[in-house]
Amino acid sequence: MTKKSIMLLVLALSLSSWALAAPAKSWIGTVSDEHCGVKHAAAGDAAAECVKKCAAGGAKYVLVSHGKVYNVDAQDKFADFAGQSVKVTGSMKGTDITVASVAAAPAKKSKMKKMKM
Repeated sequence: MTKKSIMLLVLALSLSSWALAAPAKSWIGTVSDEHCGVKHAAAGDAAAECVKKCAAGGAKYVLVSHGKVYNVDAQDKFADFAGQSVKVTGSMKGTDITVASVAAAPAKKSKMKKMKM
């Protein structure tokens, strides 16, 4: 092969692997555990207490978003967010999320009705 052919082959392989890389996406949901799942779809103190207890007993953390349960790979990133609303960024394959980052979910803006006088 000529030098030019080898360079074109390397370039083609590089571009094809880049195109196959899954883009990062974000999900907002509640950190639960694999035993309770959607039972803790709503964040709160009771959910946090239960999730922490289950995780201490060996249960894995999961993300509950829009009524679905997703497995998360970076378990250590979820310990501080048990039972809380979070924003998870990463890539998904099936129901498994490969986590890039976890952060507290932004507070929802309340919709106040305008009062007429």
